[in-house]
Amino acid sequence: MGLKRHNLVRLAGLLLASLTAWYLGCFASALVPKEAITASIANLQDIGKKPVLRAPVPKRQKCDHWSPCSPGNYAYRILSGGGKEKLAKICFEDELLVSEEKGNVGRGINIAIVNYKTGKVTSAKFFDMWEGDHSGEMVTFIKNAPEGSLLLMVTHDDGSTRLKNDAKKLVEELGSKEIWNMKFRSSWAFIAAKGFKLPDNIQKEKINHSDKKNNRYGGWPAEIQIEGCIPRNLI
Repeated sequence: MGLKRHNLVRLAGLLLASLTAWYLGCFASALVPKEAITASIANLQDIGKKPVLRAPVPKRQKCDHWSPCSPGNYAYRILSGGGKEKLAKICFEDELLVSEEKGNVGRGINIAIVNYKTGKVTSAKFFDMWEGDHSGEMVTFIKNAPEGSLLLMVTHDDGSTRLKNDAKKLVEELGSKEIWNMKFRSSWAFIAAKGFKLPDNIQKEKINHSDKKNNRYGGWPAEIQIEGCIPRNLI
């Protein structure tokens, strides 16, 4: 009899504790905002999860270099044309001096002249070497570039058919080692200084000849590019 009474007391206590817990839970839920409860549950679910590591988005460099030029340097990038559709580009200090977007690129040899002291373009023009007689115009354009200028040159399509020897000699005097090797539709890029000397360790010139077996664009070779950094204290 005493054992039975003891069990009833335990059962009553259990029921009372359950009712109390239920009441307190309802009371607490009424006081605590639903959003806070949801956030707490989400935080508990996140415990034990491995953090997701994301690589930072790489910062774009001037003229789309892979790595930035050191302070006190100019950035340049010269890209030849590829076939008929991919037009040549000349970039200097992150400004496109010659490009399809600028509307000043054309078949032949494209040249941009930059004032070395200011880093600003003073003139840009292309000279068609397939039709017309523009080789003499190119010679005059180069000769009129002031001392203390950078000259950035690049081909689109054909830059050799009507290029005359006096023009080749003038470009050679600026430091070109490939101008006499230019052939029909060769891809060519070149940077030179007038009145001062560029460092020996920068990319100054590159050429790629048209070859039916190896051409990327049918009758045209793959585009080529040169890029680098030019110190601002050369003169």
